[in-house]
Amino acid sequence: MNHDTHEPVREDRVWSDEHWTARVIKNEDDDGWAVAMYLDGEAEPALVGPWTMGRDKKNPKPLDTAAFNTLVKTAREVIRRSEQQRHAELNKNVSVPVDGKRIRVEMAIVPDEEGATATLTAVDEFEELVASVPVPPNFKLTVSSAQAWIASGFEKPR
Repeated sequence: MNHDTHEPVREDRVWSDEHWTARVIKNEDDDGWAVAMYLDGEAEPALVGPWTMGRDKKNPKPLDTAAFNTLVKTAREVIRRSEQQRHAELNKNVSVPVDGKRIRVEMAIVPDEEGATATLTAVDEFEELVASVPVPPNFKLTVSSAQAWIASGFEKPR
């Protein structure tokens, strides 16, 4: 059996392709149904949402191609937004005028279970690196702190 490729599954309550699996599950909060979307290799679902009842008002509506494709699109969007939010939390930047030019000061945090690290970087209007120093991950990057760093000659902030 080749485990590198997944055979598509097309069942009433389970539908999958190479990357995604949709599972219709009993909604624990009420008598209804929910659908969970799993990205291949992930233990937790990327998306869980309500699922429509079938005509008998007891069992769930069977999955189909159109529903699966919509669920995949929605789950991808949820992941994309989560990644954007995570990126925004870890990467900040401010632009500071200096002698009629703009310097962009960026702070990038690298999460690590043993202790996050962070780097403060200054880039000129030509995207050339001006300076880069390590800072504590809790350093507050603001226009004022960026200006103070530039004024110090790019010395490591204390």
